Amino acid sequence: MAALKELKERIASVQSTLKITSAMKMVASAKLLRVQSSMVALSEYERRFSDIVAALVSDPDVEVASPLTLEHGEKRRACLVALASDSSLCGAFNANALREAVSAVEELLAGGFSRVMVYPIGEKMVQGMGRYAAARGENVDICLDYRHLVGKHSFDGIIPLADRLMEDFLAGRCDRVCISRCHFHSMGRQVPMREQLLPFNRVSRANVDRTTAVDYILEPAPDTLLDALLPSAIRIILYNALLDSITAENAARMVAMQTATDNAEELSDDLTLEYNKRRQQAITSELADITSSAEG
Repeated sequence: MAALKELKERIASVQSTLKITSAMKMVASAKLLRVQSSMVALSEYERRFSDIVAALVSDPDVEVASPLTLEHGEKRRACLVALASDSSLCGAFNANALREAVSAVEELLAGGFSRVMVYPIGEKMVQGMGRYAAARGENVDICLDYRHLVGKHSFDGIIPLADRLMEDFLAGRCDRVCISRCHFHSMGRQVPMREQLLPFNRVSRANVDRTTAVDYILEPAPDTLLDALLPSAIRIILYNALLDSITAENAARMVAMQTATDNAEELSDDLTLEYNKRRQQAITSELADITSSAEG
């Protein structure tokens, strides 16, 4: 009877876990639907907006330049915006994001930069980069001013970070700015990636193939346009990266909770089958005892 009681308690525990994982999957699915729609819409806008800015920068027929597009002569300090999530239970998402961020820092240091300032966004990235910086002991600084942006993401929220990065770059306090994150490739695949934010170095697809180049009519002058458009492009690229990371996080969590729910259902079925077998054996044994007693 003790074994049956233990099995019954395990079944109840698994059923309770199943309810939690199923509810978390539904919450992640709802969040994913909401943020993915925003991310898809912004991605198309960001792509076209950045292409217009890149056309100004990379068009050989237009002489235009911005301090935000120029490489600094020295490699003194780099900045890395590292994105992850605020919570766990999303599979290998945070581990992959942290691994990519650490790899980016190591690559920047190996490339000649003497220090790297990391802006971790998301509590899991804050914790991971904090451990990494403490273990390394030098060359890596952590700024926690923007750690909350995953939980309270908005374009207005990302503007102070983007403006700070541009101000530091223009003032010479930073010589390169990069972003690392897990990119939403599909529901079952989130790919670690990094990209350079500053200096702005995107090339317009239209200017790559001059046979299909777009003939832009520029009004006002190209320099005036670039001064107005480029900062907006930097802010939009950074916000798009944030939405992309949040979308990948919720997709990873939904898949992880679906897997956990399936495993819980399978374990519950196995335990229920084992419980019924043992219960049947106990009943058969009791009937045999009763029969033996009656015959005796």
